[in-house]
Amino acid sequence: MERPRILHLFTPGHQASPFDVNMAADAGYQIITPYTDVGIDGVTALTQDAIFSRGPKGVSRTGIFIGGRDALLAADMLERAKSAMFNPFVVSLMADPSGAYTTAAAMLACVEAAMQRHHALGLSGQNILVLGGTGPVGRIAAVLAAQAGASVRVASHSGLEVAQAAAQETGKRFGVALRGVSGAGAQAVRAELAEADVVLACAAAGVQVVSTEDLVFAKRLKVAADVNAVAPEGIAGVGVMDDAKPLAGVEGAVGIGALAVGNVKYQTQHRLLMSMHQGKKAVVLSFPEAFAAAREFLAEQAAQAASEPTA
Repeated sequence: MERPRILHLFTPGHQASPFDVNMAADAGYQIITPYTDVGIDGVTALTQDAIFSRGPKGVSRTGIFIGGRDALLAADMLERAKSAMFNPFVVSLMADPSGAYTTAAAMLACVEAAMQRHHALGLSGQNILVLGGTGPVGRIAAVLAAQAGASVRVASHSGLEVAQAAAQETGKRFGVALRGVSGAGAQAVRAELAEADVVLACAAAGVQVVSTEDLVFAKRLKVAADVNAVAPEGIAGVGVMDDAKPLAGVEGAVGIGALAVGNVKYQTQHRLLMSMHQGKKAVVLSFPEAFAAAREFLAEQAAQAASEPTA
């Protein structure tokens, strides 16, 4: 009898995400087992229990997924799981806490595609402002943007000190330069908007971080992306379905909404889980791999659109 495909889901939280369970099932995993309240010191023992019990042949049909809500802790847990394995006992690993890695990757890939399509530019050299930048999506979006060569400012509605602490902690963990700035109040937001080529709205659902009045100050803005799908929109004028749609009131700028990003996020997570499930070799998947997968998906979409006959 062929051995079933098993995914072990580690989370430091009190419960696993139904979203992740659904995605794993849709990718073909037959048994999905959550382990809750997993601290980083428990990762090694759990990982070795998973690999030794199946033998060298069974590990190819075994995966470990790391969830939770902390972007930095998930990265550390991924490294701890990786270091617990050795040949031939090696299984595929993936981290995506609260979907932050795949959401941030999708967001940046959408922004990059819009920059190329509408401005013939990439992310390198752009001044990127991340509003809600201390949360998991904001932190990883900031890292990916910095890795792509952008100058990145991380803003917090709680003020400069909180933003600077998050920027320093995140930048040090992933080896990039990030700058913390205040996003507390309209005056602070407008001052930062005035310098931004790209704005990423990564705040909590239902929180508007850029109003119509604020947009008047965004004279350099080229692309605005928002991952908030709950009214009101995170950036005024950016609808949830907008896919690089011209942004009213800002000449030359386009907006990318939450559902446009969400479609790419879904495809990205699915592709990564499928690569774990179907791959012949074990893989380790984090946000750089998610960014590559999101870029690949968008490139395929663009190529397909270009090949279709015009009416």
